[in-house]
Amino acid sequence: MRIYKQILAITLAIFIVLVGNSSALAADTANGAKIFTVNCAACHPNGGNIIRWGKGLKKRALRWNKMDSIEAISSLVAKGKNNMSAFQDRLTQEEINDVAVYVLQQADQGWR
Repeated sequence: MRIYKQILAITLAIFIVLVGNSSALAADTANGAKIFTVNCAACHPNGGNIIRWGKGLKKRALRWNKMDSIEAISSLVAKGKNNMSAFQDRLTQEEINDVAVYVLQQADQGWR
């Protein structure tokens, strides 16, 4: 009986992680790549930042600037900040989510 409880607990934990991260699962990274190319790549080539040093999209910079989550990136893309334009009037929430997931994916892969 104890083994069944352990299996149930592990299954439940996996389910919570997947459901809690459902925005990442639902994201269309191919669409995110297209949106990034059209709207972001001019200022963020290869995950860098030609406007503000230290505000790039590499994993270390995202972590340092507390932008290493889908929610944080989505909020920044939507609302903008300082020199970064807001895109909430140009992109849907789904498109913003797609590009946020794409950025995190690229950061994890070293922008290769």
